[in-house]
Amino acid sequence: MRALTWHGKHDVRVDTVPDPEIVNPRDAIIEVTSTAICGSDLHLYDGVIPGMKSGDILGHEFMGRVVETGSKSTLKKGQRVVVPFTISCGSCFFCQQQQYSACDNTNPAEKQDLTEPLYGHALSSLFGYSHMTGGYPGGQAEYVRVPFSDVGPIVIPDGMEDDDVLFLSDILPTGWQGALNADIKEGDTVAVWGCGPVGLFAVQSALAMGAGRVIAIDEYPNRLALAKKLGAEIIDFKQTNVMEALTEMSGGFGPDSVIDAVGMESHGFAPDTVMDNIKQNVGIGADSAHALREAIMCVRKGGSVSIPGVYGGMADKFPLGALMEKGVQVRTGQTHVQKYLDELLRRIGEGEVDTQFLISHRLPLEQAVEGYKNFRYNQNDWTKVILKPGMAA
Repeated sequence: MRALTWHGKHDVRVDTVPDPEIVNPRDAIIEVTSTAICGSDLHLYDGVIPGMKSGDILGHEFMGRVVETGSKSTLKKGQRVVVPFTISCGSCFFCQQQQYSACDNTNPAEKQDLTEPLYGHALSSLFGYSHMTGGYPGGQAEYVRVPFSDVGPIVIPDGMEDDDVLFLSDILPTGWQGALNADIKEGDTVAVWGCGPVGLFAVQSALAMGAGRVIAIDEYPNRLALAKKLGAEIIDFKQTNVMEALTEMSGGFGPDSVIDAVGMESHGFAPDTVMDNIKQNVGIGADSAHALREAIMCVRKGGSVSIPGVYGGMADKFPLGALMEKGVQVRTGQTHVQKYLDELLRRIGEGEVDTQFLISHRLPLEQAVEGYKNFRYNQNDWTKVILKPGMAA
């Protein structure tokens, strides 16, 4: 089969690789019909996530048609399914608490030692996202093996297009959980750093949860325009001092809740960002955390900080004093995708959630290299890229 593979920093290729096979009774094989490039994939593309090996198949946002099942899979051949990016067993302590992204059983024992020294505990598993998270082949491919297929995939009703539901795999529930973690009360003012796909879904989710005002912060005009169309007020951080603007817009209090949808690769020319980027490039530091630092400084006393943006290592110059003295609460983590699928699928079906507004490009899988390059370096125009295996060039 054909698949998008990683070979080093800024080196991804569409290669011919072996077809996946059933390994365990709970497995299913999916023929991929749509798969997306995620902002988190750019952390792999930029070489700032450890644990990658040459030839690894990328991609954790995908859906498709069931073509083969193990004896204990609950799926049936021919069903269309969306597959969560989190791989969860469904029976461990964490899965029983619906904390699916903290599953204790899906990361193979021989790989758990990679993350215990970094994080104190072994991570759960994700599709296509380094051997720290299990080393499972991803879904930017013609076919993919889905382990624990009786727990993860959600069956899609007839009549719903791929583009309607594909983002259930990651960015829609991630934006939704990001807004939930912000502890939004009716009428609250919420500030969202980053108008990429997760940030835009966080904007949409915050408004759906009753926020009185949502203020979106970014530098790209097209992404800011999308946020404004959703109902947000906007700040271009290249043109405006963000803290001064938010203080003024909130009557001196600061936002009730802040959402960092940027993560470990903040861009811009703030002094701390420049220093972080230098450290990333020479391998000294892992995370560029300007957006998170700024969010903590801007949130009101007693407010909430939500962090759906991905962080992988250490960050210095961290405003720990502000975090403590202001008495804010912080919630973060990989998304418990399975927890939200039924509700979000219902909202999509009833027209309450728009999912197609951010799609800018649909490409055949064979043009995935072009998709990655443009999604990384032309983020104003390439807001979301969908890859379609089998699509004509």
